[in-house]
Amino acid sequence: MLLVSMGVSVDGFIADRTGSFDWTTPDEKLFGFHLDRVGELGGCLCGRRLYETMLVWETDPSMREGELGAAFADAWSALPKVVFSHTLDRVEGNARLAQGSVAEEVAAMLTSTEGEVEIGGATLAGQAIELGLVDEFRLFRHPIIVGGGTPLLPPVTDAIALELVESRTFASRVVYERYRRTGESG
Repeated sequence: MLLVSMGVSVDGFIADRTGSFDWTTPDEKLFGFHLDRVGELGGCLCGRRLYETMLVWETDPSMREGELGAAFADAWSALPKVVFSHTLDRVEGNARLAQGSVAEEVAAMLTSTEGEVEIGGATLAGQAIELGLVDEFRLFRHPIIVGGGTPLLPPVTDAIALELVESRTFASRVVYERYRRTGESG
C-alpha cells in the first residue's frame, strides 16, 4: 500500500509562502504517534527537500537526545529510502538515489517489503497522485491558515473518491485524518 502522510494547514498547504513549516512541529503525543507510524513502514520514497530535511535524524547526534528522539532516529535510520533528485549525486544513510520513474520505483519498493510505503515531498507525492498510485492519504491538519505556499495536493483531472477510515484530534488541536481511495470515479 502506498500512502501520503503530511502535515497540512487548514487551507491545504504543507509550507507557507516563505517555505516554512515550523507550525507543524509536533508536541510529545503527536511525535509519539508519528514514531509509531514510521515504525510500521516498510520503505519511503522521498523528494530531495524532504530527504535533506529528515537526514538530521540519521546524522545529527543531538536528535537522539531524549527517549522519543532516539527511538525516532532509530526507526527513521532503519527505514529503506529512495530519493528522487536531479541535483544530488549521492545520498547518505539507508538511502539510494532513484534510478527509474516514479511508477517503477514505487512498484519496486512495494514488492521489496510487506510493510506500507510512504511517498513524501509535495512534488513527488503529487506525481504519484496524478498517476493514481496512492492508496491512502494520512493528513495531520494543523489549526492554522497560512494563505499560500506549497499545496499538499496537485490539481487533478478526475476527482479521486475517498473514504474517511480514521480520524483523531490531539490535545494540540491537530486533527489526524486517514482517507482510503474507494476505487470509484468522482
